[in-house]
Amino acid sequence: MGLVGFGSGGRLFHAPLIDGADGCELAGVVTSSPERQAEVRELGVPAFETLADLLESGAVDAVTISTPAATHVSLVQQAIAAGVPVVSDKPFALDRTSAREAVEAAEAAGVLLSVYQNRRWDSDFRTLQSLVDAGRLGEVLRFESRFERLSAPDKPVGLAGGGLLLDFGAHLVDQALVLLGPAVTVYAEVSTRTDAPQPRAGRHPLEDDWFIALEHESGARSHLAGSWWHPAPGPRFRVVGTQAAYVVRELMDGQESALKAGFSPVDVPGWLEEPEMAWGRLQYGGAVEIVPSERGRWDLFYELWGAAVRGQGPVPVDPWDAVRALEVIDAARLSAAQGRVVRL
Repeated sequence: MGLVGFGSGGRLFHAPLIDGADGCELAGVVTSSPERQAEVRELGVPAFETLADLLESGAVDAVTISTPAATHVSLVQQAIAAGVPVVSDKPFALDRTSAREAVEAAEAAGVLLSVYQNRRWDSDFRTLQSLVDAGRLGEVLRFESRFERLSAPDKPVGLAGGGLLLDFGAHLVDQALVLLGPAVTVYAEVSTRTDAPQPRAGRHPLEDDWFIALEHESGARSHLAGSWWHPAPGPRFRVVGTQAAYVVRELMDGQESALKAGFSPVDVPGWLEEPEMAWGRLQYGGAVEIVPSERGRWDLFYELWGAAVRGQGPVPVDPWDAVRALEVIDAARLSAAQGRVVRL
């Protein structure tokens, strides 16, 4: 595996998960920073200046793109042109049009393409899927999902990533579509702090607080929210069904914190069990049942990707799923701008 980009995403998340995946080996890293190149070499891995240099070396069978979002599509297209299977970090693209063009290019070239939607393997989301599949909630009526954080007022809100709606939304919209199927209508409200840093002229403002309501083909509804400045973050999940509701209070499962602390699946046997204090509850009125959480499994992505590259299974995330999520996000921006419900 080759890794393009060795910032926080590549260094803290992709590199250790590639290293910890059965059947995968980190064989080269692209970074133009001399400091990062030195860090890569300390790992015993060759460093390259450009993706072209990495591809020309013949050292890798596949690559992962973990660079600023605005560069994802061009680098993906470069890998596709070289006939090399490629994973793009999320958000896959800045809009649905460029995402669709990249997926169509991969299909035309017969090159494997996937998108790193790792939060499909979050502990709480895996637990929710198990409960829904077992019928414990009955028919799901409403899916409430939040990524809300309180950050310093001067902290950047994702200039390179296209804004918080694209950044957090790539995860929350993807989970909603996986759980409840295609959306048919989108309504959104977004806001941007006036003191937040903004992109150059001609690009949309970077939303740092947003709400999206989806109606799905099934009739179920999703209420999704993301905020960088929230003084009182709400429950991670509140999922309402005809027989019970499932509520998770904790904001995130522990895999992100563990990786940021320098741990990896190689270091932690049974990666990664959630403590009982983070478990959700199944509730119907006064009847409450604490539900042990499924194990978080971000470590599965690269095992599945490696198997796909070897011709032993499908890619872990269908890239068309990322296109559909971007269609929702584009519609959310239109809805917020025009103050109306947008039909897909």
